[in-house]
Amino acid sequence: MNTDSKNIIDSEYSDIMQQSYIDYAMSVIISRAIPDIRDGLKPVQRRTLYDMGELGLRSDRPYRKCARIVGDTMGKYHPHGDSSIYDALVVMAQDFKKGKTLVDGHGNFGSIEGDGAAAMRYTEARLEAITEEAFLKDLDKDTVDFVPNFDETEKEPEVLPVKIPNFLVNGSEGIAVGMATSAPTHNLKEVVEAEKAYLNDPEITTEGLMHFIKGPDFPTGGIVTNASELPGIYESGSGKIKVRGRVVEEKGKNGHKLLVVTEIPYTMTGAGIGKFMSDVIDLVESKKTTDILDISNQSSKEGIRIVIECKKDSDTDNLKNLLYSKTKLEDTFGVNMLAVHDGRPETMGLRAIFSAHTAFLYDLNTRKYTNLLAKEEARSEIQEGLIKATDLIDLIIETLRGSKDRAMAMRCLTTGDTKDIKFKSKVSEKEAKSFNFTENQAAAILDMRLAKLIGLELQALLKEHQDTLKAIAKYRELLEKPEAMKKEICLELDEIADKYGSDRLTEITDAETAVFTAKPVAEMDVYFVMDRFGYARTIDTATYERNKEAIEGDEASFKSVFITKNTGRVGIFTNTGMLHIIRVLDLPMTKLRDKGIPIDNLSKFDSSKENFVYIEDLDRIVKSQLLFVSRHAMMKFVPGEEFDVMTKRTVAATSLAKDDELFRIKPYDEENDRQVLLQTEGGFFIRFALSEVPEKKKGAVGVRGMKLAPGDRIEDMYFMSFADERVIEYKGKEMPLTHVKLSKRDGKGTKVRV
Repeated sequence: MNTDSKNIIDSEYSDIMQQSYIDYAMSVIISRAIPDIRDGLKPVQRRTLYDMGELGLRSDRPYRKCARIVGDTMGKYHPHGDSSIYDALVVMAQDFKKGKTLVDGHGNFGSIEGDGAAAMRYTEARLEAITEEAFLKDLDKDTVDFVPNFDETEKEPEVLPVKIPNFLVNGSEGIAVGMATSAPTHNLKEVVEAEKAYLNDPEITTEGLMHFIKGPDFPTGGIVTNASELPGIYESGSGKIKVRGRVVEEKGKNGHKLLVVTEIPYTMTGAGIGKFMSDVIDLVESKKTTDILDISNQSSKEGIRIVIECKKDSDTDNLKNLLYSKTKLEDTFGVNMLAVHDGRPETMGLRAIFSAHTAFLYDLNTRKYTNLLAKEEARSEIQEGLIKATDLIDLIIETLRGSKDRAMAMRCLTTGDTKDIKFKSKVSEKEAKSFNFTENQAAAILDMRLAKLIGLELQALLKEHQDTLKAIAKYRELLEKPEAMKKEICLELDEIADKYGSDRLTEITDAETAVFTAKPVAEMDVYFVMDRFGYARTIDTATYERNKEAIEGDEASFKSVFITKNTGRVGIFTNTGMLHIIRVLDLPMTKLRDKGIPIDNLSKFDSSKENFVYIEDLDRIVKSQLLFVSRHAMMKFVPGEEFDVMTKRTVAATSLAKDDELFRIKPYDEENDRQVLLQTEGGFFIRFALSEVPEKKKGAVGVRGMKLAPGDRIEDMYFMSFADERVIEYKGKEMPLTHVKLSKRDGKGTKVRV
């Protein structure tokens, strides 16, 4: 084993881990999740589009199976699994996700309602025309650098030569390590106009750019409601955009009103539509509104159409506000325009985005026209040689016939060296010595076909040379004069915008916050009814009066019955010391024998862990004084005001010792409740005056009413007046309450044997 100390690296473990994590994070950020600001594409998107271009999947050619595209991309450029490639391909083909689709999909590519795309073996795709023209067109003109692929067997572009600010047009969403990008889509025409404005005035402000870019333009339309906040968002590159769906009112059958959702917020694409419909149903079931009769999704290829049927006399404006405030029909789009700029992630505002992209455009066009100029200059050189050669064609032919090989002919054409060449005359040899063609010209002359000597061909050559000279002059002007280059870039941008631009879909405005005003409920008396299984409901007073005897006589079925207001609340105390509060309006009003709704569904009451101890109208509870008694004989009086909680649905009603539980709660009756008699499971009884029980806060444990033997606990209790002659049944025999002598609180009690 080599123990040479020179091969041992001494470093802190935390430092190694930190650096490794940073390296991993940067790899994910740069190589997967965050788009490059220059072309607005993530690596998987860039590689997929490039591969489709290499496969020749142009917009005017037949579709190709997506499985072939995915396999080719994965094998050559993106070795990270087929699902990530296919998912990226699908998203680039979905017109409800992208401002401009880059892939033309054929088959089932999913829907706005959240349906997934079919398997890649079924679907087909090809490039969109805009992708060919604005993304891939100049790849052959040395406009961008090519880098080795993952196994260095292929070359791939470091970035695509995209002519439009795609980061803005198509937006982007991605989650990396420790950061995420979320850029909204924008209107192509507006973005092009803003970029032209920046080209003409690099000092233009964000407000100046927003003269052209009004705000996001989502493919789903909708309404942006915080226009006044957009300048700050576009200045910093981050913020929150409030967007809501568009709702129109129509007339339905039988005079009913229809609220029709025709556009949804961009954030609602996918499963959000189903969630929205579920939320509307919940609003009806929870009685937030009684004006909605039905909801149906009638969306089709023609667009979104979610129909909400309302009552004839419903306030539709108020209902709209309810939908905006209680569902995702109004939502927030979080903006964080994070992109890779100069090799590192950066959150960029509008000016920074246009600065980066215009610099990229200048670089693209400089490389493009430098390459084109070199090609045109080489073409001009050959054209000039051929034109010159046509005037000397007889001498050139004589030279070629007298030469022994191609090299000898080349030497004569370029340098005038006539050694060992046989000429017909000394005059021809002398004239041949004046040849001074360049090597490229000489090679072109040697390769020239005799058909080029035809008059029309010569005229075409002369015209071609004139066109070449014009192109050279144009390219030199573009490269030497920044104004000319700027004008050319603007012309290209205009061509793309005119050809592929469309009208804005999303409305930008400042709207008031949606406020729903609930209809006032006509107050009336109702009876709260709960059965022994914990199912509760309300019945009207007339129903109760007609069935009063049956209800009061059937204690097994009706566990709790009392009168309350339909606008009131019901307090439910449990053995765990908790108080659950439910609104009476949340209870269904039913017929007498209907089942009702479980208390568990309306509160945090858990029937598997809790038992009912006391149930009463909360207003009566608040006005009373309650006596609390636990199984361990802890007692206290609590003023009812302690339970007048307006905001909470569940509160602690009392404190309990470990292993103790609440046994009984009773409203204090000052006239009749003068004494209390406690009975334990072990047969001990104690009777004492209630005046010995103090008043405490609800958070107190209370005082001990009786000293219990180990393992014993309270089984029953009775309230008495001073001259109470009641007789109770104990172990099958009658026992007067006065049989237990009056004593003091906190005694051991008397063992009763019968």
